[in-house]
Amino acid sequence: MVIVTVASVIETVDTGAGGFDSAALARIDDWLREKVAAGIMPGYQLVISRRGEIAHASVHGLRDVEAGLPVVEDTLWRIYSMTKPVVAVAAMMLWEQGRFQLTDEISRWLPEFASMRVYDSEWRERPATEPIRVWHLLTHTSGLTYHFMLPPDVGLTYPTWGPDTDSAEMVRQWAARPLMFEPGTHWDYSVATDVLGHLIEVISGQTLAEFIADRIAAPLGMTDLRWWDETPGRLAAAYATGLHRSPETDAFGRTKPPAYSGGGGLLSTAADYQRFTASLLGYGPRLLGPRTIAFMARNHLPGGLDIPTLSLPYNRNPHMAGIGHGLGVGVWVDPIPGRVPMSPGSYYWGGAASTVFWIDPVEDLSVEFYTQVVPSIEQDIRPTLASLAYAALADRCGPER
Repeated sequence: MVIVTVASVIETVDTGAGGFDSAALARIDDWLREKVAAGIMPGYQLVISRRGEIAHASVHGLRDVEAGLPVVEDTLWRIYSMTKPVVAVAAMMLWEQGRFQLTDEISRWLPEFASMRVYDSEWRERPATEPIRVWHLLTHTSGLTYHFMLPPDVGLTYPTWGPDTDSAEMVRQWAARPLMFEPGTHWDYSVATDVLGHLIEVISGQTLAEFIADRIAAPLGMTDLRWWDETPGRLAAAYATGLHRSPETDAFGRTKPPAYSGGGGLLSTAADYQRFTASLLGYGPRLLGPRTIAFMARNHLPGGLDIPTLSLPYNRNPHMAGIGHGLGVGVWVDPIPGRVPMSPGSYYWGGAASTVFWIDPVEDLSVEFYTQVVPSIEQDIRPTLASLAYAALADRCGPER
């Protein structure tokens, strides 16, 4: 029996009852501490849950190297793109109320997207023949992109969030640019979730922050989920490779933003995000119906293809082999090409500062990892973290609920 402290909540967990081998769980921390000692990251927080209970939680290293502050249980982390699944759940809550259909054209609410243009293979513009629909936003198949996903000469001119730009203005700027492809024909990581966040605002009549606070954070008791925090020392410092302080990234989240970025604006503690992942597995207050969650976690990419196959040639990522995309999350359609032990149907996403989570519905398992290193080292951490976590499972696959 071990006592695990996460934020202000103390959970008593029997790792054996959770189906874990405690010695194997300890190997995970041994490996992560080696990464800290090697200067790959300043510190970390790890939470592993099964059957809705925390089976393993640990912290190690520093949240602020210069100040000598250790990672503690209620450290705040910039979760960046781990905001996207939260926003996807918010959107699907409106979908469950019949406020829109996934096939609806977004120009119904955002008229600036009514007459889009698209680039051809020679970077020439022509009128788009397919409108952007809600499901395109949720699956990153809208033809929108991120500036860092483009060739440098094109990416330099792609609109990015400004210090005084609200969400409506950003949506207008993105809509004024040609799409990278006809909606529904390719996958390209994009500002689509930011557009989705603004769509939620228009449909609901609330700001994205208000909607998430009222409809997600409050029911789940996520008291630390927020868009900024001015408390000195609580938000982990952000570092570049080699543990050099990253001033631009470090400033993010320390003051109130002019708008709420649905694609990457939230801060969270590990405890709060664990409440969110537990809800997706059917534990705690219900946000969505179980069939809706299962529907979100299916591969919605055209033809059932994986992300590399459907990506534009200059953006193919071999680390995503076998991974499709659901509604707001990446989905392991076939774990074999990526040589990872996840069950088919597991889903995940990560953040720019090297945070990551995944949920395995077959094993009734969720894993969350937090540190603050930019650019992300998540793709280096996740495969070994996964092999160690699954090796620690001591019971059979598909435990009874």
